[in-house]
Amino acid sequence: MLGRRYFIRMAGVLAGLALVGTSHKANAADTGSTPGPPNILLILTDDQGWSQVSKEMHPDFPGSRSGYLSTPNMDRLANEGMRFTSGYSPAPWCTPTRRSVLCGISAARTGGMNESKWVPAAHMTIPKALKQANPTYHCAHFGKWGEQLRSSPEDCGYDASDGQTGNVTGGMEKKQRPFHIVDDPKRTGTVTERAIQFMRKEAKAGNPFFVQVSYYAVHLRVELLETTLKKYKEKGQPDRAYSPAWAGMLEELDHGVGNLLKALDDLVIADNTYVVFMSDNGGRGLMPGGGKSRLPPNHPLSGAKGSLLEGGIRVPFFIRGPGVRPASYCHAPVVGYDLLPTFYDLAGGKKPLPSDVDGGNIRPLFANPDKGIVKRPLDSLIFHHPGKLMSAIRQDDHKLFVIWDKSGKIKSRALHNVQADPAEKQNLSASDPRLADKLQEILVDYLAKVDPEKPTQKEK
Repeated sequence: MLGRRYFIRMAGVLAGLALVGTSHKANAADTGSTPGPPNILLILTDDQGWSQVSKEMHPDFPGSRSGYLSTPNMDRLANEGMRFTSGYSPAPWCTPTRRSVLCGISAARTGGMNESKWVPAAHMTIPKALKQANPTYHCAHFGKWGEQLRSSPEDCGYDASDGQTGNVTGGMEKKQRPFHIVDDPKRTGTVTERAIQFMRKEAKAGNPFFVQVSYYAVHLRVELLETTLKKYKEKGQPDRAYSPAWAGMLEELDHGVGNLLKALDDLVIADNTYVVFMSDNGGRGLMPGGGKSRLPPNHPLSGAKGSLLEGGIRVPFFIRGPGVRPASYCHAPVVGYDLLPTFYDLAGGKKPLPSDVDGGNIRPLFANPDKGIVKRPLDSLIFHHPGKLMSAIRQDDHKLFVIWDKSGKIKSRALHNVQADPAEKQNLSASDPRLADKLQEILVDYLAKVDPEKPTQKEK
């Protein structure tokens, strides 16, 4: 019956009552007491590209938004918190990113696609870290878990979950039609409602909580309500090579985000809750029903899902919460595997984390986005995609992109200042070979240390 209730609610809202919400500050309780351990809500979307929002991701690049898309609640979250203009997913694919975020470890170390032998439950995980910091934390995961993760959510420390779900759970088919009309598109309503019920229960009990809401949207297949499809057909042609139906699916996802934010306001816990939003990888390069004559879906970035070019790994990345400067931008590079050590610190963790945790605590950036320092074991972000014979390293403003041959030797490399040139149009490796050599050495040394899947092993 939940699908029916969601249909009614969505139809009414999307007919003209779109939820934008008021500032979370307006509903905060002024009790004068010291707040307890903070709650943490992690929202993970699926296949949402960096520029696939309705407000620009970077203030200097007007093209880092879409004038056709409507994401008022994602925009609200970013406006009330911080946009990380260089926020990255750990990998250009779903499962490696989810494994990496869960364990705070780079995808180069945890493995590539589904055949990875990495067992998350044998390592530190976000729920384990939070409970190590403070045993009173209650943790839940709702939505898409991932493909063949070799551990269940409960094995990894979660107290509640939807189980070992995957793409098929949220709707998937090999032959992609332009759209599908269903009552509970991509299970967005169901997943949102489950998360709200958990937050309501824990808030009533006075327990600090961590909830990860892993939406199935906007992964293909395209599902949406009839009313939403009609709305977007009336808007005309999109400004990128996605379809009106896909844009409608994104707006319905945005409505789910809005309901989560509203729930925090209604429970009067928004001011003591960190909300983190990111996508599991960049947007797809091709979409059913999309017009190939228009700008690419990930414009202005190059590449798409499956690639280590910016379009495959640079994603929307927002954080709102106590001490986070509102309406701010941070240009420092951050990545999904930074979340575990960050959450651990926010929860009051003091003991050292395991030595294989690659992420760094990004909390110093919250109040000082320009001067805050993130300390990681390696002062770089590492990306490795053996199935596509490619690796990359991001350090400060620069990124080195490497292509391997099948024998494991470097075939080509490109150096880009991705802060000034996110489209990766200018290859600086010839004009600045010393920097290219330096980054290459760091990358090769790290890969040798972690013994990743070799480039000759092709992913399915």
